[in-house]
Amino acid sequence: METYRPDELPDPRNADILVHVGGELVPRSEAKVSVFDSVVQGGDAVWEGLRAYNGRIFALDAHLDRLFDSAHALAFKGVPTRAEVEAAVLDTFRANGMFDGAHARLTLTRGPKVTSGMSPLNNRAGCTLIVLAEWKPPVFGQTSLRLVSSAIRRNSPSTLDSKIHHNNLLNNILAKIEADLAGVDDAVMLDVNGFVAETNATNLVAVRRGKVITPSADACLPGITRGIVLDLAREAGYDVTERNVSLVELYTADEVFTTGTMGELAPVSEIDGRVIGRGVVGPVTRDLQERFAALAANSGTAIPR
Repeated sequence: METYRPDELPDPRNADILVHVGGELVPRSEAKVSVFDSVVQGGDAVWEGLRAYNGRIFALDAHLDRLFDSAHALAFKGVPTRAEVEAAVLDTFRANGMFDGAHARLTLTRGPKVTSGMSPLNNRAGCTLIVLAEWKPPVFGQTSLRLVSSAIRRNSPSTLDSKIHHNNLLNNILAKIEADLAGVDDAVMLDVNGFVAETNATNLVAVRRGKVITPSADACLPGITRGIVLDLAREAGYDVTERNVSLVELYTADEVFTTGTMGELAPVSEIDGRVIGRGVVGPVTRDLQERFAALAANSGTAIPR
Protein backbone atom coordinates (compact mmCIF):
# COMPACT_ATOMS: atom_id res chain seq x y z
CA MET A 1 0.00 0.00 0.00
CA GLU A 2 1.20 3.48 -0.80
CA THR A 3 2.58 5.28 2.25
CA TYR A 4 3.49 8.74 0.93
CA ARG A 5 2.44 11.65 3.12
CA PRO A 6 0.82 14.70 1.47
CA ASP A 7 3.88 16.83 2.29
CA GLU A 8 6.08 14.39 0.36
CA LEU A 9 4.13 14.87 -2.87
CA PRO A 10 4.87 17.60 -5.45
CA ASP A 11 1.32 18.83 -4.82
CA PRO A 12 -0.30 17.79 -1.50
CA ARG A 13 -3.74 17.84 -3.11
CA ASN A 14 -2.78 14.70 -5.01
CA ALA A 15 -2.90 12.67 -1.81
CA ASP A 16 -6.69 12.49 -2.03
CA ILE A 17 -7.28 12.06 -5.76
CA LEU A 18 -9.70 9.57 -7.24
CA VAL A 19 -8.31 7.28 -9.93
CA HIS A 20 -10.35 5.48 -12.59
CA VAL A 21 -9.26 1.83 -12.72
CA GLY A 22 -11.13 -0.98 -14.41
CA GLY A 23 -14.45 0.82 -14.64
CA GLU A 24 -14.70 2.61 -11.29
CA LEU A 25 -13.30 5.58 -9.42
CA VAL A 26 -11.29 4.62 -6.33
CA PRO A 27 -9.10 6.54 -3.86
CA ARG A 28 -5.41 6.78 -4.72
CA SER A 29 -4.45 4.27 -2.02
CA GLU A 30 -6.78 1.67 -3.54
CA ALA A 31 -5.85 2.21 -7.20
CA LYS A 32 -4.29 -1.06 -8.34
CA VAL A 33 -4.03 -3.48 -11.26
CA SER A 34 -3.58 -7.23 -11.15
CA VAL A 35 -0.07 -8.69 -10.98
CA PHE A 36 -1.25 -10.69 -14.01
CA ASP A 37 -1.98 -7.54 -16.01
CA SER A 38 0.01 -7.22 -19.22
CA VAL A 39 1.33 -3.81 -18.22
CA VAL A 40 3.05 -5.53 -15.28
CA GLN A 41 4.08 -8.61 -17.22
CA GLY A 42 5.69 -6.84 -20.17
CA GLY A 43 4.86 -3.14 -20.39
CA ASP A 44 2.13 -4.24 -22.80
CA ALA A 45 -0.03 -1.14 -22.85
CA VAL A 46 -0.60 2.14 -24.66
CA TRP A 47 -1.01 5.58 -23.16
CA GLU A 48 -1.74 9.27 -23.64
CA GLY A 49 -1.12 12.46 -21.70
CA LEU A 50 -4.01 14.89 -21.32
CA ARG A 51 -4.15 18.40 -19.92
CA ALA A 52 -7.06 20.53 -18.69
CA TYR A 53 -7.30 24.25 -19.41
CA ASN A 54 -10.19 26.52 -18.43
CA GLY A 55 -12.67 23.68 -17.95
CA ARG A 56 -11.73 21.81 -21.13
CA ILE A 57 -9.44 18.92 -22.06
CA PHE A 58 -7.22 20.10 -24.86
CA ALA A 59 -6.96 18.00 -28.05
CA LEU A 60 -8.86 15.08 -26.51
CA ASP A 61 -10.06 13.78 -29.89
CA ALA A 62 -6.52 13.68 -31.28
CA HIS A 63 -5.26 11.83 -28.21
CA LEU A 64 -8.08 9.29 -28.39
CA ASP A 65 -7.39 8.76 -32.10
CA ARG A 66 -3.78 7.88 -31.28
CA LEU A 67 -4.77 5.69 -28.32
CA PHE A 68 -7.08 3.59 -30.46
CA ASP A 69 -4.61 3.49 -33.35
CA SER A 70 -1.92 2.21 -31.00
CA ALA A 71 -4.22 -0.39 -29.48
CA HIS A 72 -5.21 -1.57 -32.96
CA ALA A 73 -1.58 -1.80 -34.07
CA LEU A 74 -0.87 -4.02 -31.05
CA ALA A 75 -3.94 -6.16 -31.79
CA PHE A 76 -5.65 -5.52 -28.46
CA LYS A 77 -8.90 -7.41 -27.90
CA GLY A 78 -11.80 -6.35 -25.71
CA VAL A 79 -11.06 -2.65 -26.18
CA PRO A 80 -13.62 -0.31 -24.56
CA THR A 81 -15.56 1.93 -26.89
CA ARG A 82 -14.45 5.46 -27.60
CA ALA A 83 -17.53 6.75 -25.77
CA GLU A 84 -16.59 4.69 -22.70
CA VAL A 85 -13.02 5.97 -22.66
CA GLU A 86 -14.10 9.59 -23.12
CA ALA A 87 -16.67 9.25 -20.35
CA ALA A 88 -14.06 7.78 -17.99
CA VAL A 89 -11.70 10.67 -18.72
CA LEU A 90 -14.32 13.37 -18.22
CA ASP A 91 -15.73 11.69 -15.08
CA THR A 92 -12.25 11.49 -13.54
CA PHE A 93 -11.48 15.17 -14.08
CA ARG A 94 -14.95 16.16 -12.85
CA ALA A 95 -14.87 13.93 -9.75
CA ASN A 96 -11.55 15.44 -8.73
CA GLY A 97 -12.71 19.00 -9.40
CA MET A 98 -9.88 19.40 -11.89
CA PHE A 99 -10.82 22.01 -14.47
CA ASP A 100 -7.47 23.74 -14.92
CA GLY A 101 -3.85 23.12 -13.99
CA ALA A 102 -4.27 19.36 -14.13
CA HIS A 103 -2.74 16.55 -16.19
CA ALA A 104 -3.88 12.97 -16.69
CA ARG A 105 -2.10 9.83 -17.72
CA LEU A 106 -4.55 7.74 -19.73
CA THR A 107 -3.44 4.10 -19.98
CA LEU A 108 -5.02 1.17 -21.80
CA THR A 109 -3.43 -2.22 -21.08
CA ARG A 110 -4.01 -5.51 -22.87
CA GLY A 111 -5.55 -6.62 -19.59
CA PRO A 112 -4.94 -9.46 -17.13
CA LYS A 113 -3.66 -12.88 -18.18
CA VAL A 114 -4.92 -16.26 -17.01
CA THR A 115 -1.29 -17.23 -16.43
CA SER A 116 1.98 -15.35 -16.69
CA GLY A 117 3.65 -15.46 -20.07
CA MET A 118 4.22 -13.53 -23.25
CA SER A 119 1.37 -14.72 -25.47
CA PRO A 120 -1.67 -12.47 -25.86
CA LEU A 121 -3.68 -15.68 -26.11
CA ASN A 122 -3.49 -15.68 -22.31
CA ASN A 123 -5.39 -12.38 -22.22
CA ARG A 124 -9.07 -13.29 -22.03
CA ALA A 125 -10.69 -10.65 -19.84
CA GLY A 126 -10.35 -7.63 -22.12
CA CYS A 127 -8.41 -4.44 -21.61
CA THR A 128 -7.79 -2.51 -18.41
CA LEU A 129 -8.45 1.24 -18.57
CA ILE A 130 -6.69 3.60 -16.17
CA VAL A 131 -7.23 7.37 -15.89
CA LEU A 132 -4.77 8.93 -13.45
CA ALA A 133 -5.41 12.66 -13.12
CA GLU A 134 -3.18 14.86 -10.94
CA TRP A 135 -2.81 18.50 -10.06
CA LYS A 136 0.23 19.20 -12.20
CA PRO A 137 1.22 22.41 -13.99
CA PRO A 138 3.59 22.22 -16.98
CA VAL A 139 6.58 20.37 -15.58
CA PHE A 140 9.25 22.79 -16.77
CA GLY A 141 7.46 26.02 -15.86
CA GLN A 142 9.40 28.97 -17.24
CA THR A 143 12.75 27.21 -16.87
CA SER A 144 15.12 27.01 -19.84
CA LEU A 145 16.26 23.44 -20.21
CA ARG A 146 19.77 22.04 -20.17
CA LEU A 147 20.14 18.84 -22.19
CA VAL A 148 22.81 16.24 -22.80
CA SER A 149 23.03 13.85 -25.74
CA SER A 150 22.45 10.22 -24.83
CA ALA A 151 24.34 7.08 -25.84
CA ILE A 152 20.98 5.28 -25.95
CA ARG A 153 19.44 5.24 -29.41
CA ARG A 154 15.75 5.83 -30.07
CA ASN A 155 14.00 2.82 -31.58
CA SER A 156 13.51 2.78 -35.33
CA PRO A 157 10.54 1.26 -37.19
CA SER A 158 12.76 -1.80 -37.80
CA THR A 159 12.63 -2.58 -34.07
CA LEU A 160 9.63 -0.88 -32.47
CA ASP A 161 7.77 1.80 -34.40
CA SER A 162 7.51 5.06 -32.46
CA LYS A 163 4.09 5.65 -33.99
CA ILE A 164 2.78 3.12 -31.47
CA HIS A 165 2.49 5.13 -28.27
CA HIS A 166 3.40 2.19 -26.05
CA ASN A 167 4.41 1.78 -22.42
CA ASN A 168 7.70 0.00 -23.12
CA LEU A 169 9.84 3.01 -22.22
CA LEU A 170 13.11 1.44 -21.03
CA ASN A 171 15.14 3.13 -23.79
CA ASN A 172 13.82 6.49 -22.67
CA ILE A 173 14.36 5.70 -19.00
CA LEU A 174 17.98 4.74 -19.63
CA ALA A 175 18.47 8.05 -21.44
CA LYS A 176 16.82 9.91 -18.56
CA ILE A 177 19.20 8.21 -16.13
CA GLU A 178 22.10 9.63 -18.17
CA ALA A 179 20.55 13.10 -17.92
CA ASP A 180 20.04 12.76 -14.17
CA LEU A 181 23.63 11.64 -13.67
CA ALA A 182 24.83 14.60 -15.76
CA GLY A 183 22.79 16.99 -13.62
CA VAL A 184 20.67 18.29 -16.50
CA ASP A 185 16.97 18.27 -17.29
CA ASP A 186 16.62 15.69 -20.07
CA ALA A 187 18.55 13.81 -22.75
CA VAL A 188 18.64 14.17 -26.52
CA MET A 189 18.18 10.77 -28.15
CA LEU A 190 19.57 10.08 -31.61
CA ASP A 191 18.31 7.55 -34.15
CA VAL A 192 20.36 4.56 -35.35
CA ASN A 193 21.94 6.76 -38.05
CA GLY A 194 23.05 9.44 -35.62
CA PHE A 195 20.41 12.02 -36.45
CA VAL A 196 18.40 13.71 -33.72
CA ALA A 197 15.16 11.91 -32.85
CA GLU A 198 13.73 13.59 -29.74
CA THR A 199 14.44 13.88 -26.04
CA ASN A 200 13.61 11.05 -23.67
CA ALA A 201 10.22 12.70 -23.05
CA THR A 202 9.50 15.36 -25.67
CA ASN A 203 9.85 16.35 -29.31
CA LEU A 204 12.53 18.82 -30.39
CA VAL A 205 12.20 21.89 -32.62
CA ALA A 206 14.99 24.22 -33.74
CA VAL A 207 15.00 27.69 -35.26
CA ARG A 208 17.82 28.50 -37.65
CA ARG A 209 17.93 31.89 -39.37
CA GLY A 210 14.21 32.34 -38.95
CA LYS A 211 13.32 28.86 -40.26
CA VAL A 212 11.66 26.24 -38.09
CA ILE A 213 13.05 22.71 -38.44
CA THR A 214 12.22 19.48 -36.63
CA PRO A 215 13.27 15.84 -37.03
CA SER A 216 11.17 13.72 -39.37
CA ALA A 217 8.80 11.44 -37.50
CA ASP A 218 10.77 8.27 -38.25
CA ALA A 219 12.40 7.45 -34.93
CA CYS A 220 10.57 10.13 -32.97
CA LEU A 221 6.98 10.12 -31.81
CA PRO A 222 4.83 12.32 -34.08
CA GLY A 223 3.63 14.16 -31.01
CA ILE A 224 0.26 15.86 -30.89
CA THR A 225 1.66 19.05 -29.36
CA ARG A 226 4.45 18.89 -31.96
CA GLY A 227 1.89 18.75 -34.78
CA ILE A 228 -0.18 21.58 -33.36
CA VAL A 229 2.89 23.79 -32.92
CA LEU A 230 4.07 23.11 -36.49
CA ASP A 231 0.59 24.05 -37.77
CA LEU A 232 0.65 27.25 -35.71
CA ALA A 233 4.08 28.07 -37.08
CA ARG A 234 2.92 27.60 -40.67
CA GLU A 235 -0.18 29.73 -40.03
CA ALA A 236 2.08 32.45 -38.63
CA GLY A 237 4.10 32.46 -41.84
CA TYR A 238 7.22 30.64 -40.68
CA ASP A 239 9.12 28.38 -43.06
CA VAL A 240 8.65 24.92 -41.49
CA THR A 241 10.64 21.85 -42.53
CA GLU A 242 10.62 18.26 -41.25
CA ARG A 243 13.86 16.46 -42.16
CA ASN A 244 16.94 14.74 -40.77
CA VAL A 245 18.54 17.05 -38.21
CA SER A 246 22.07 16.59 -36.89
CA LEU A 247 23.20 17.27 -33.36
CA VAL A 248 25.54 19.98 -34.63
CA GLU A 249 22.54 21.80 -36.12
CA LEU A 250 21.04 21.93 -32.64
CA TYR A 251 24.30 23.20 -31.14
CA THR A 252 24.43 26.03 -33.69
CA ALA A 253 20.71 26.86 -33.83
CA ASP A 254 19.43 30.29 -32.90
CA GLU A 255 16.71 28.71 -30.77
CA VAL A 256 15.72 25.22 -29.65
CA PHE A 257 12.59 24.22 -27.77
CA THR A 258 10.79 21.05 -26.77
CA THR A 259 7.11 20.21 -27.21
CA GLY A 260 4.85 17.88 -25.28
CA THR A 261 1.61 17.72 -23.34
CA MET A 262 3.40 17.48 -20.00
CA GLY A 263 5.68 20.47 -20.57
CA GLU A 264 4.01 22.42 -23.41
CA LEU A 265 6.73 24.49 -25.20
CA ALA A 266 9.93 24.70 -23.17
CA PRO A 267 13.01 26.64 -24.36
CA VAL A 268 16.41 24.95 -24.40
CA SER A 269 19.40 27.02 -23.32
CA GLU A 270 22.17 24.43 -23.45
CA ILE A 271 23.00 21.09 -25.10
CA ASP A 272 26.18 19.20 -24.21
CA GLY A 273 27.63 22.36 -22.68
CA ARG A 274 26.99 24.45 -25.81
CA VAL A 275 24.89 27.55 -25.22
CA ILE A 276 22.00 27.72 -27.68
CA GLY A 277 21.71 31.11 -29.33
CA ARG A 278 21.96 33.74 -26.64
CA GLY A 279 21.00 31.30 -23.91
CA VAL A 280 17.60 32.93 -23.37
CA VAL A 281 14.11 32.41 -24.76
CA GLY A 282 14.16 33.42 -28.43
CA PRO A 283 11.52 35.46 -30.27
CA VAL A 284 10.14 32.57 -32.33
CA THR A 285 9.86 30.34 -29.27
CA ARG A 286 8.10 33.11 -27.36
CA ASP A 287 5.72 33.78 -30.26
CA LEU A 288 4.77 30.12 -30.59
CA GLN A 289 4.38 29.75 -26.82
CA GLU A 290 1.87 32.58 -26.86
CA ARG A 291 -0.01 31.19 -29.85
CA PHE A 292 -0.18 27.75 -28.26
CA ALA A 293 -1.35 29.16 -24.92
CA ALA A 294 -4.15 31.09 -26.63
CA LEU A 295 -5.32 28.01 -28.51
CA ALA A 296 -5.18 25.73 -25.47
CA ALA A 297 -7.08 28.23 -23.33
CA ASN A 298 -9.96 28.54 -25.78
CA SER A 299 -10.55 25.08 -27.26
CA GLY A 300 -11.08 21.50 -26.21
CA THR A 301 -13.70 19.13 -24.84
CA ALA A 302 -15.72 20.57 -21.96
CA ILE A 303 -15.50 18.82 -18.59
CA PRO A 304 -19.03 18.48 -17.12
CA ARG A 305 -19.62 20.26 -13.83
